Order: sequence, then C-alpha cells, then structure tokens
Amino acid sequence: MYRITQSIVQSKKINMTVLIVGASGATGSQLVEQLLIQKHKVKVIVRSPQKLPASWKTNDNLQIITASLLDFSDTEMSEIVRDCNAVASCLGHNLTWKGVYGQPRKLVTDATRRLCNAIKFNSLQRSTKFVLMNTTGNRNHDVYEPISFAQKFVIALLRLLLPPHVDNEKAADYLRIQIGQNNSFIEWVAVRPDGLIDEEEVSDYEIHPSPTRSAIFNAGKVSRINVGHFMASLITDNDLWTKWKGQMPVIYSESSSTLLK
Repeated sequence: MYRITQSIVQSKKINMTVLIVGASGATGSQLVEQLLIQKHKVKVIVRSPQKLPASWKTNDNLQIITASLLDFSDTEMSEIVRDCNAVASCLGHNLTWKGVYGQPRKLVTDATRRLCNAIKFNSLQRSTKFVLMNTTGNRNHDVYEPISFAQKFVIALLRLLLPPHVDNEKAADYLRIQIGQNNSFIEWVAVRPDGLIDEEEVSDYEIHPSPTRSAIFNAGKVSRINVGHFMASLITDNDLWTKWKGQMPVIYSESSSTLLK
C-alpha cells in the first residue's frame, strides 16, 4: 500500500508536454487542471470545445485540438504525439443507450492501440509514458487477484451485456500483452479507480497493487480529483512512475480503503 497525503512534496519534476484524450470528461478535466496548476504544457483532443472551461481557452500552456480522435490518419497521430513526454487516456463511453451500445464499441481499446502505434512510429530515443484510466472491475492478469465465484458470475454478465466493460478489459490487455514490460518506446500504467465521486479538493488517498475489496459487492470510493491528481503525479514524478510502471494500481480515497474480508 502506498499512501499519498497533502504533506508529501513530490520531487524530481521536469517540465512536460502531455497529450490527454478524454479531457472533457469528469475525470479527464481534473487531470488537465492538475497539470496546468503545475505549469506543464498540455494538449487535448476534444470534439466539442465549447464545453470546455473558459479559462482553458486563454491558457497559453493548453493547446486544444478539435477533432474526433479516431478520425486522425496515422501520420497526423504521430505528429501530435511527437513532442509529448506522456499520453493519458481518460476516455469512456457516455452513459446513454447510444454511448453504451452504439459505435465505436472499442473506443478505449482502439484509441490506446492507435496512440501507442503513433508513439512507436516516431521511434524516439526516449520512452513515452502512457497512462490509462481503467476500472477495478477489470482484473490484472499479470498478478494473482482472486475474486469470489459470485463476482466472476457478475463480471461474465457484464461482458455479455455491457460492451464498455469489455472495452476497458481489452484496452488494459493491449498494454499488458502487446506493449509489455520491455518496450523500447512506451512505458505504461493503468490506473484503476473504484467508485468515482465528485469532490472539490484533493484529499488523502491510498494506492494498492490490487483491489483490497470487492469492486462489485463492497466497492469503495475515490474522488475524480484524486484520480486526476494521481495520474498527474505519475506523469510528472519520476520516482512515483518508477514504482508503478507496468502495473495496474488501484486508488481509493483513504476513508474507503478497508481490507476485503
């Protein structure tokens, strides 16, 4: 378990350029804000810039690219990521009938694959960090994460009934299997928040290698601003990145982190 409190002072930070997809979402916007607070350069790809905060549109450290991510050509995608030290995906499916069952059903997976391919195409001398927002409902099959038969049954139903759940699983699997642990161009972390809630300020939170409670029957809570703070910290703090790279850490707000019985 790794505990993050507001008394921790992060070190060894450098100025970064970060591409964020899913930046207009409830969690993605928190990640953008955390990076802008730290004066990093941020690029966002959004379809509807009119929904973005007015302060973003006048911030010299923020570049807004208006487009649908999957509409870019491979060449265009590689140019967008070329100067980026990190790429973060906070993409998700809208909780509407069209968002859940319409196209693109593999939004998160396809975006992850295409962004990683663009990074690899550039063949830079340095590696690029890739941070994927995932879910505690998805197990990390690189490590032993036992769950009950009842939870296995519910997860099987989710795979049948909810395409976004399968999309989240396959996006993480792409990083685990296709990118792996020893890629020359990409290092990755898949962040797994539990039940997301809205709060105004960053609070103390805990990071675990695996869930400490059932994501289905005993879910915890974590604020979106805490998730954004942790993702930003991963990107900008090399010590924190070294601790979690190639893993799928689980984040809980401190008050909700209790051991699974």
